[in-house]
Amino acid sequence: MMPQLYVVIVGCGRLGSHLANRLSRDGHSVVAIDADERAFAGLSHEYGGFRIHGDATELAVLKQAKADKADAVVATTGEDNVNLMVAQVAKTVLGVPHVVARVLNPRREDIYKRMGIETVCPTAVAAELFLKWFTGRTGEGTR
Repeated sequence: MMPQLYVVIVGCGRLGSHLANRLSRDGHSVVAIDADERAFAGLSHEYGGFRIHGDATELAVLKQAKADKADAVVATTGEDNVNLMVAQVAKTVLGVPHVVARVLNPRREDIYKRMGIETVCPTAVAAELFLKWFTGRTGEGTR
């Protein structure tokens, strides 16, 4: 069994709320942060974590979430610049051991990586899956 983790998720849209619901259901301690209170509607009735309505680019909001005690911070907002800023602060100022940021623009992945921030780029992941599909179909012929 995986040890219980304390995870702060910044951005409670489709991705952030899905991740928060899943981690909470799996027994982890979760804090979801979003600047838009309506975003918390994506959290399930079973979600057992905390919600913080606020701007996570403000250090006080991350401190309110006790991000400095977190095992991980995941930045999942729809804004690459916000995700980068939150990830940088979590890593360098708060010393969070595991920081992951969603980056929507694949051209920005290198910037994050040079700063030592792990990324997930849905655009690049989807492109790779599509390319594998095409590669797997070579030899089968096309219509």
